[in-house]
Parts: sequence; C-alpha cells; structure tokens
Amino acid sequence: MLTRFLWGGWTLLLLAVSAAGIGVAAGTVVGVVAGYRRGWLDDVLMRFNDVLLAFPQLIAALLVMSIIGPKVWLIVAVIAVSHVPRVARVIREATRTVIEQDFVKAAEAIGLPRWRIMAVEILPNVTSPLLVELGLRLTYSIGVVAVLGFLGMGLQPPTADWGLMINETRQGMAVQPWPVALPVAAIAVLTIGANLITDGLSRAAIGIDRGVEK
Repeated sequence: MLTRFLWGGWTLLLLAVSAAGIGVAAGTVVGVVAGYRRGWLDDVLMRFNDVLLAFPQLIAALLVMSIIGPKVWLIVAVIAVSHVPRVARVIREATRTVIEQDFVKAAEAIGLPRWRIMAVEILPNVTSPLLVELGLRLTYSIGVVAVLGFLGMGLQPPTADWGLMINETRQGMAVQPWPVALPVAAIAVLTIGANLITDGLSRAAIGIDRGVEK
C-alpha cells in the first residue's frame, strides 16, 4: 500500500512537471517573440491566445480525453497547451518592458540577430516573472492531473495515481477516512511545496538582479 501511495505521488508529480515545463517553455517563446517583434506578428499570436483562453481549461481537457481516450502523452499535451496563452501574456508584458532598456537598444545598434537578442538579452531578464508563472502553472497542473484521475479520465489502473486512489476509496470514507484523507493531504502538501520552492527561486532571482544592478 505504501509503495503504491509513493508511486502515485511520483507519477502525479512527473506528469505535472512535464505539462508545466512544456507549457511554460512554449508560452515563453510566444511571449518573447510577440513582445519583441510587435506589429502584425504580435497581433496574430495574441488573437490566437485569446481563442485558447476562451475554452475553460478543465472542460477542454475532459472533452479531449473523452474523445481520444486517457493517454499519458495526451494528458501532458492538453494541460501544456492550456498553459501557453496565460504564460505568453505575462512574458509578453515583461518583454515589452525589457526592450526599452539601453542594453537591448545597444544590441540592436551593433546589428545582433533578432534571435540572439531575444535569447541572450531579453530572456534572462524576464526570469523573475517566468519563475512565478512556473510555480502557478505547476500548482495548476498538479490539481488538473489529480482531478482527471479522480474522474477516471487520467491514468488507468493498475497505474497508481492519487486522484484515482481517492476515487477508489471514497465509498468507504465514512467507515475508514484515511485512504481518502492521506492522498488529499499529500496533494495539498505537494501543491504548497511546489509553490514555495518556485517562489523562493523567484525571490532569489530578484535578489541576484538587484545585486548586479548595484
């Protein structure tokens, strides 16, 4: 039982980290490109983001799972896609602030390629909001993976999953609540812990940036 419980936590965390990582990476690319290039490309990317934002994340995930079926790669892909527009909007605004700085204008003046300016000059300077977004997206991913498992749209037996474990044991909650309470508490601790870690990394990044400025 303990082995299955621990394996369920590892599985949930792995899926959540994969979905958050892919979604944040894709959203960062979209946000930096839209914020730096501006013009028609910015408009096209942001309108596409608006279309994605129009679909409720959890409902969209349930719809896709019900049509195609619960598959590991699909769980990661659907959650990752739902993160892209939200991350892109935040990073776009951060990029628009950074591009007004003198070091970006100097890089443009000496003729550095645009991709190099975005990768070397802009991206390192949007680290703080990026880490904040990573924490939020990771927290959300943990919740969505757990909910999909609880509703039977996530990982299927015999694969261990905390959401699935809650669903399997909820009928006997009145008699023996611990099989339900433990996964719920574990999900809460994992969510809070992920948020605290990313928040600490964000604060550390801000401190480094201030130290460099001084």
